[in-house]
Amino acid sequence: MRISGKTHGVRARHGAALSVAGLLAAPALVLGTGTSAQAASCTASKGPYQKQVEKYLKRPVDGRQSTADCKAIRTFQASKGITPAAGYAGPVTWRTMKTITAQKAAGKNPNKARKCPTNKGRIACVDLTRQLSWIQDGAKLRFGPVPVRTGRDGAETRTGATRIYWRNIDHWSTLYDVRMPYAQFFDGGQAFHSVTKSMYDNPGSAGCVNMRPADAKSYWNLLRNGDDVFVYGRKPGT
Repeated sequence: MRISGKTHGVRARHGAALSVAGLLAAPALVLGTGTSAQAASCTASKGPYQKQVEKYLKRPVDGRQSTADCKAIRTFQASKGITPAAGYAGPVTWRTMKTITAQKAAGKNPNKARKCPTNKGRIACVDLTRQLSWIQDGAKLRFGPVPVRTGRDGAETRTGATRIYWRNIDHWSTLYDVRMPYAQFFDGGQAFHSVTKSMYDNPGSAGCVNMRPADAKSYWNLLRNGDDVFVYGRKPGT
């Protein structure tokens, strides 16, 4: 198989998946009385997670969709790359909110439960459940935690203990015909690498651990071939 035009033992697996809706089918849209595109694309229907989403966004929790509710939900969806950004309080929106809450709760002690090994020296940990990654040396946190975007349903990032075996700072995926900057491969074609899209963009990568550019660059500077990687948990929605 080929990676970036060179022969290697694996084929690169690009972490940026095609963008799909990821939400339940959008209900009827409110045309409104104004002429703005925003008014024309806001849904009048309440979603199955209306109250939970209202509470998260600090809106009045009444379980009824209002124009203000829809605007707040749409703003959140647009900021996180959730499509369609129609203001519908569906499962993807609520799942993203729960993930963000769990990420914030991790603080500077992401390995409080000791699920990532502390006897390996320098190791990159990936928690699929919280969509978080960090680098630690023994039990000491070296970098992170930072949000990541892992494999979508059917192309999950594989769990288990591996090691970084090949790095390419300006990698080109011949499989997906895209750049994968700061690529560090650790399990077949699965790698850490940067993307420019939101870490919450659904449905997820094709198996890689996507990172924000600055985070991927920090991983590149901190890790080396042979360093341990440990992936555990299960991504919500897979």
